[in-house]
Amino acid sequence: MEITKLQQEVDEWIKTVGVRYFNELTNMAMLTEEVGEVARIIARRYGEQSEKESDKTKDLGEELADVLFVTLCLANQTGTNLQEAFDRKMKLKTERDQKRHLNNEKLK
Repeated sequence: MEITKLQQEVDEWIKTVGVRYFNELTNMAMLTEEVGEVARIIARRYGEQSEKESDKTKDLGEELADVLFVTLCLANQTGTNLQEAFDRKMKLKTERDQKRHLNNEKLK
């Protein structure tokens, strides 16, 4: 699914189920909270911190989806076309990094 369709799906959900968007500052705080939940899972499951019993059932995919949902909300309410922005970013990264990573001794 294209990002544009995801933005439309979230907008439709907000209008029919969510009543309205939270303001941008609230959504930014929510995004920070969701990223923190992803960080907690990664740090404990894949990092050096021990995983609490209560964290073992946390679904990383669900938490990443929460990050995506709030990101899409912020894009919608600020008039940002994420598909266009993503396409531009990929083009830039491809041009800039085409040989950079291939020549990085740390990645070999």
